[in-house]
Amino acid sequence: MAAPESHAGQDRTVRRALLDAALEVFAERGYTDAGLTEIAARSGVPAGTLFQHYGGKRGLYLALWEEFREEQERRTAATLTTERDRGVVDPIALFVAGARAYLGGAWDNRRLARLIAEDDGPAGFDALRRQWDRAWVRRNARLLEVDERHRAGRVRVSVLTTVIGGAARELGDCEDETEALEIVDEVCGILVHLSTPPG
Repeated sequence: MAAPESHAGQDRTVRRALLDAALEVFAERGYTDAGLTEIAARSGVPAGTLFQHYGGKRGLYLALWEEFREEQERRTAATLTTERDRGVVDPIALFVAGARAYLGGAWDNRRLARLIAEDDGPAGFDALRRQWDRAWVRRNARLLEVDERHRAGRVRVSVLTTVIGGAARELGDCEDETEALEIVDEVCGILVHLSTPPG
């Protein structure tokens, strides 16, 4: 009988193979046209095991999104911790550093970022994405020390967050890392300009 750690390791390997294959197929065909048979075949995992782990195509898609979201949050939080440890306290500088980290993650995981930005996802995904976007705006408002009770502040943070999201989508179409870095630098300059409160 296999040790529990060995079984858990095999489980992780199977899940990783399924997610990697799902990302390939979703990226090539889109969510709607992706087939579970093809995902199972590419992963080398039986279709029944796919259902056992993820319940189907929707579960695979949501697991990929969750993985991307968590990695982006980890990356951004680590950057903010590093900046604060270096003595950075300016809210705009911290916000831009976090945005740079987020955009770097969007470039590093561009196939997944591009997939998530498309309108071709499972039923109900748009509502989940909007919910996460609202939470992202709230986190950015706290980081920028904006009073969310004032509409102008809320709108400013919403616009800034939208700029970052739009730039992340653009990174998915970049030809190479040089072009991606130029976009990140340009967007961070725009964010500095837009982050400065009027007056």
